[in-house]
Amino acid sequence: MRTTLQALRDEVEQALAGLGEPEASTPQALGMMQGFPPRPDAMVRFEQDRMLAAPWNRWTFSHVRELMPTAGVWRGGGTPSALPAQPQTASSGPRATGVLPRLDLAQVRYTDLFGRPADCAQMVRQAYTDGLLVLHRGHVVHEQYAGELRPERQHLAMSITKSVFGMVVAQLAHEGVLSLTATAGHYVPELAGSAWEDATLQHLLDMTVGVAYSEDYNNAEAEVWRHALAGRMRPRPPGYAGPMGFYASLRTFRKQGEHGAAFEYKTVNSEVLAWVAARATGIRMADLVSQKLWQPLGAEHDAYVMLDDHGAEAGGGGLCTSLRDLARFGEAMRCDGHFGGRQVLAPEVVAEVRRGGDRLLFANSPAYTLIEGGSYHNQWWLTHNAHGAFMGRGIFGQNLYIDPAAEMVVARYAAHPLAASRYTDPLTLPGLHALALALRDG
Repeated sequence: MRTTLQALRDEVEQALAGLGEPEASTPQALGMMQGFPPRPDAMVRFEQDRMLAAPWNRWTFSHVRELMPTAGVWRGGGTPSALPAQPQTASSGPRATGVLPRLDLAQVRYTDLFGRPADCAQMVRQAYTDGLLVLHRGHVVHEQYAGELRPERQHLAMSITKSVFGMVVAQLAHEGVLSLTATAGHYVPELAGSAWEDATLQHLLDMTVGVAYSEDYNNAEAEVWRHALAGRMRPRPPGYAGPMGFYASLRTFRKQGEHGAAFEYKTVNSEVLAWVAARATGIRMADLVSQKLWQPLGAEHDAYVMLDDHGAEAGGGGLCTSLRDLARFGEAMRCDGHFGGRQVLAPEVVAEVRRGGDRLLFANSPAYTLIEGGSYHNQWWLTHNAHGAFMGRGIFGQNLYIDPAAEMVVARYAAHPLAASRYTDPLTLPGLHALALALRDG
């Protein structure tokens, strides 16, 4: 059900009112995991259930592999592809054609979704940004890091994982390895009796599966948390008797309603896609991402994927990458699958993403208030604005924003105290569009 803008504003302002200053919650300010050894009260261990909790997430999102098992995504043995910086120009005098000065984010001003004045420096700060990289015409015009993130360090991508893995699935379909009209149950017979037995891969890619499952992060009893316990993304309480592992958990979810009748964003659909891809190819998703994306992109760093305690990958939100490699992936999506002199993804795969999904289904979802006129297709969010912008988004402030008209890609990693995107998007989405306008018109 669609939320009114006023109701959204009331909820967001009430939730944000209790937060402190972003600078006060950095690991350095709190002494978090500082020293050898750290203070006992500043330790972060998996058993403490601090992985997602603020302020600990400002450390954990850049140190996931120190807390839980992971599978490596190899970058390959070649020289990393170029990610050149935009030359700076003098602050006065004529500007060379096609050359822009490096960005001053404070000078990019706009009005947020609630009608309040804002600027892009404020957007970065209030999103608890760990890293921001802006590409214009393939050149770096802004790059910054904060907290625990470094250029060489990986950060948890959350649901941008879906967009990355979704392109692997779409590419496999383009190559004839998978059929998007086939059901998940066809590839994984163990899903018989579950919601996905008769759901097509296209239903999964577009989040139009009818499944009894809630992704309400504010509800401790929501199925999203039950699935997280099964996958050991959170420590299991004493006496835990639920499913053990992602695969076992997925088999327990039942159908609710008809597939294709509504857009409902549910991470478990992406978990099933990862299972299908691995089963159909005989190759784990971490290695598929390496083969199909990270190696042909000429990635600068290995990535990695979170695993449950049975070795299954967290296909809906477990990918961890460097900020620079996330930007490379975004630039390939902007350039019709081409990057670094290579055709990384088939142009048809990227064109299908940009075509977008069913706007009528999207219009009846809560997401419409944030992305009016938008849609969701093949694990990407489409704005359908005048620039044709589309994006991968993740809870706690992750964003990969691609604006073809402005020739811009923005990769952002963050560790906001509140999970849901509605707490950052009202400031961020208008800000990213304002940044695109500044680059296009600059």
